[in-house]
Amino acid sequence: MLKVIAFDCDGVMFDTREANREYYNQLLAHFERPPMDDAQMAYVHINTVDKSVARLFEPAAIAAVNEYRRAMGYLRFIRYMEIEPDLKALLQGLRRTYKTAVATNRTDTMDRVLDEFDLTDQFDLVVTALDVPNPKPAPDCLDKVARTFQAAPAEVMYIGDSILDQQAAQAAGTQFVAFDNPALTADQHITSLKELFYLIQ
Repeated sequence: MLKVIAFDCDGVMFDTREANREYYNQLLAHFERPPMDDAQMAYVHINTVDKSVARLFEPAAIAAVNEYRRAMGYLRFIRYMEIEPDLKALLQGLRRTYKTAVATNRTDTMDRVLDEFDLTDQFDLVVTALDVPNPKPAPDCLDKVARTFQAAPAEVMYIGDSILDQQAAQAAGTQFVAFDNPALTADQHITSLKELFYLIQ
């Protein structure tokens, strides 16, 4: 029995690779650092902003970087995000039967993203890394989703695209659907969100 369908943000609801690249490269450029290499880009794409800043900068610079990024904001980078074409239609269909949630390692940018893409009212719950003690790969965000809706872990389906999503789902005991990443271990694999309709029927 399925009660809740939860989504990761980056790489599932949105293609955010270019937005992340522009955001972190702007931070690096401001502090006269070179742009990210491929390994750094892969890291920041799935981790929290705090972990990403710690990966890109030495400890002595982190306070200044965080002060600058808060002043810089995220609004200018939203234009680089591409919403998955089937997301809005999928959510409208799902909400007739299921609770919907976001479980993401994003922090203070999630509300702005949902607002800009007119998605604020499409989710019954949004859990960010700020809302739980530990970000993914810890199960905290998915545990919170299950508790909120009084659902057993197996009654929650989580759609993610990264190893952190896989590990969080495994630790929480939820169903896991891998989005466009055949390298992940998952209950099901999909390459487009519209395929979810066939999985849950």
